Amino acid sequence: MADGIQSDPRVHFAAERTFLAWMRTGLAFMGFGFVVARFGLFLREMAAVHSGGVVRPTRFSMVVGTGLILIGVLVNTVAAINHVKLIRELREGIYDPGHPSAVAIALALLLAAAGIAMAIYLVLMG
Repeated sequence: MADGIQSDPRVHFAAERTFLAWMRTGLAFMGFGFVVARFGLFLREMAAVHSGGVVRPTRFSMVVGTGLILIGVLVNTVAAINHVKLIRELREGIYDPGHPSAVAIALALLLAAAGIAMAIYLVLMG
């Protein structure tokens, strides 16, 4: 079985596609984080123009945006490390496909916690 996996190019192409999907996910986090951070600045400027006075600055969008950017960096870094590890395991014939992705599970739990925190914030501030 190891010889089949080791020499089958479809397995390596699948690993490349998975790696690229994780890279897209990380880039999406970084792009969305930048938009969130800048959108708060845009809202403050619009409020200042319409009210004609000084608007109290809020750091929430900057903190959330920066957090999303850092999550994107983390996703890309962990994806690269996992990809190198997977390719090494495939090359050595020791790959075990029967384990769940710890990275995907951790990311899902992190995003669920972030979603709950944002919902609480919106309820309390709205």
